[in-house]
Amino acid sequence: MFEQTFKNIDDILYKDAGADSELDYVGQSSWVLFLRYLDELEQEKADTAALEGKPYHYILDEKYRWPIWAMPKGGDGKLDHHVAKTGPDLVQFVDLELFPYLAGFKAKSDNPDSIEYKIGEIFSELKNKIQSGYNLREILELADELPFRSSKDKHELSHLYETKIKNMGNAGRNGGQYYTPRPLIRAMIQVLKPKIGDKVYDGAVGSAGFLCEAYEYIYDRMEKTTDNLKTLQEKTLYGKEKKNLAYVIGVMNMILHGIEAPNIQHVNTLGESIRDIQEKDRYNVILANPPFGGKERKEVQQNFDIKTGETAFLFLQHFIKSLKTGGRAAIVIKNTFLSNTDNASVSLRKHLLQTCNLHTVLDMPSGTFLGAGVKTVVLFFKKGEPTKNTWFYQLDPGRNMGKTNPLNDNDLKEFVEFSNTKPETEQSWNLDVTSIDEDTFDLSVKNPNEPEEAPLRSPAEILAEMENLDSETKSILESIKELI
Repeated sequence: MFEQTFKNIDDILYKDAGADSELDYVGQSSWVLFLRYLDELEQEKADTAALEGKPYHYILDEKYRWPIWAMPKGGDGKLDHHVAKTGPDLVQFVDLELFPYLAGFKAKSDNPDSIEYKIGEIFSELKNKIQSGYNLREILELADELPFRSSKDKHELSHLYETKIKNMGNAGRNGGQYYTPRPLIRAMIQVLKPKIGDKVYDGAVGSAGFLCEAYEYIYDRMEKTTDNLKTLQEKTLYGKEKKNLAYVIGVMNMILHGIEAPNIQHVNTLGESIRDIQEKDRYNVILANPPFGGKERKEVQQNFDIKTGETAFLFLQHFIKSLKTGGRAAIVIKNTFLSNTDNASVSLRKHLLQTCNLHTVLDMPSGTFLGAGVKTVVLFFKKGEPTKNTWFYQLDPGRNMGKTNPLNDNDLKEFVEFSNTKPETEQSWNLDVTSIDEDTFDLSVKNPNEPEEAPLRSPAEILAEMENLDSETKSILESIKELI
């Protein structure tokens, strides 16, 4: 049922003149879903307060609550068409009254971690793009059918929302920047093993895939006490995101995964000088797939010790500085980081190897990231001790990767198992870091255990085989003639 509802909403958005891409579909679905969720959250809190004999103070004024503006119902529980806004009146209310009212929460709330602040942040950044009030009315009615109360409902909704994000990534353009394949995220988390009490951080949060998967990993393994549940909700998962749509999608994705008021800041992570990062700002676990290829301005580069325009290299410096001593990180980065000879790359490799134990490098196959033709590696490191040995694992799923053959959990099963013992196999090897060139700190992926391919045959050998085959064919044909 849920899946069909999501599909129906997309079909209506496709017909509307204002939404013209997968990115718009996700963005517009998100604000509607968020307000539907917020209504369920308020109703749940009001019911709990009533049972305890306490008053409940609604976040939203009555005029702006879902049952009043979106779905006013009659005594029969059905939409009251005499009261419900539709057509141009509905769009006018949403654009000129609802969104400005909700955006105003940002100025009213002084706590960036509160749900009130998140409301203000989201509606300061989003615009309603649904131009037809009749289309919007249909979408509101469909969203009203979605239940948010039970954990089973939320789990199914979160799964469907993730599928929407994945489709947005597959659609190309700039959608791919929001989506890291979930099997890869899960493998990275299984190697780092975050636990309750750890502070987990992603400074390039995108659709919050790393934080959502970390939440599920920790939740499944922790003791379900009131204190632990509160810690997981409020003091475990942290993120930063610069882009408007990504911020909204990330917040909504975390909410659907069960995190009531996600600790995601809407800021440019690289705008902060790494020299200002103090111990209280540091994290136990960092998981990220920072954007690469971007060119940061000179004033942003001044925030870093190693100056470079490559966005991913600035993020890597930020992550190293943001880790507590003993903290663990897994970062996706272009594989050229391991071998580039420019000054920034060499300096950054040296810095990483001297301040952290780069214990594992996972070499990913082409096609891992749909719509992006770049080769990537995942760097796994622990801060506080220099690197002595690095274990490389070259992932080979045995097929060409793509939309019809995406990465799956089984592809990474052996890597996760082997990451504890770090054996030498045809796909993995250990590198003694003291043996690398101290001028370049080159860490190129060169598999010494790869089986040698059979040498190419000489032209004379090929001709001899052709003659032999001709002779065999002639012999077979003569045998057939004799039989006839």
